Amino acid sequence: MHKDFLWGSATASYQCEGAWNEDGRVESMWDRYLHEHHLENGDVASDFYHQYEEDIKLMKAGGQNAYRFSLSWPRIISDREGTINPLGIDFYNRVIDCCIENGITPFVTIYHWDLPQYWQETGGWLDHNVCAAYDHYAKVCFDHFGDRVTYWATFNEPKWCLVNGYLIGNYPPGEHDVQHTMNAAYNMMFASALAVRTFRQGNYQGKIGIVHSYTPVDGVDDTIQTQIAVRNADNYSNNWVLDTAALGEFPINLVTRLSQDYDIGLMKPEELKIIKDNTVDFLGLNYYARSLVKPYTHGETQLQFNNTGKPGSTKIVLKDWFEQVMDPKSEFTEWDTEIYPRGLYDGLKKAYAKYDLPIYVTENGVGGA
Repeated sequence: MHKDFLWGSATASYQCEGAWNEDGRVESMWDRYLHEHHLENGDVASDFYHQYEEDIKLMKAGGQNAYRFSLSWPRIISDREGTINPLGIDFYNRVIDCCIENGITPFVTIYHWDLPQYWQETGGWLDHNVCAAYDHYAKVCFDHFGDRVTYWATFNEPKWCLVNGYLIGNYPPGEHDVQHTMNAAYNMMFASALAVRTFRQGNYQGKIGIVHSYTPVDGVDDTIQTQIAVRNADNYSNNWVLDTAALGEFPINLVTRLSQDYDIGLMKPEELKIIKDNTVDFLGLNYYARSLVKPYTHGETQLQFNNTGKPGSTKIVLKDWFEQVMDPKSEFTEWDTEIYPRGLYDGLKKAYAKYDLPIYVTENGVGGA
């Protein structure tokens, strides 16, 4: 393997660590949500908190030289006042040191969805104060781990967690509100820019980027109506994250369209300048499938995803924007995920041509059970 080629695995703190109430870790919004709804939870998960040394040694034995993992905000910061939990810091110091001892480059995500419950109680990502709190949390991470970490990602998949949390309603906080989705999206992208600014002002080593749930968009034909639908779908799926993080601005045609029906007053000029001046060093792209779309025809907005393993139950329609269709020539998993490896090739070329930044394939595969 070439020494500059990073090949490894990825995890998220809540999905792998367990130890949900050990060593000073406080409750996350996922803990509260899954416990209240009596759903499968991450109380133990794969017990990475206690088994990390074995797991990392197995990565090395398997020929991996990189590990993308996220830090748990509730494990590091104990309250809204920003109190640091030293046991949380100690844990991640041990994980990072173990990676380095095994020749594995740590690729660290600051936020992978597990907002502390103490912030969710004030409104979560609808509370603009969370932006400054996130910036403080990011600086704590830079200060304690930045001497050994050279790859940082501010957020993992803003679109996926926010659309599911505030629009579709199957993630916490379980809402169905377009205005709230917009406000949360603005706050998260502003928070990302704040962390980039803090990283640069602190002269920490390495690079800082963002990781996006990348869905390259294709149209069913080359008509102008379809190309408009493609642009609408690209704005919904990709551009509000990638354009904002990499180019420093929200897509103006998206903002213009949303402003016709919703309030965009949260977007302050002084904050938009911070976003403009603090773009990322690289993009991490998570690819599982493309989106094939046609012009909108009729009906209300539907964002129905197959969570049952029964093929054909996915329905994605954004009223007056676009409709997603399933290519009759393609093969799909039982979860309605198109098996389309060419989408990764086409998508990488498209993203590189547009943003001219280093790109890491941070997740990819076949979306099965």
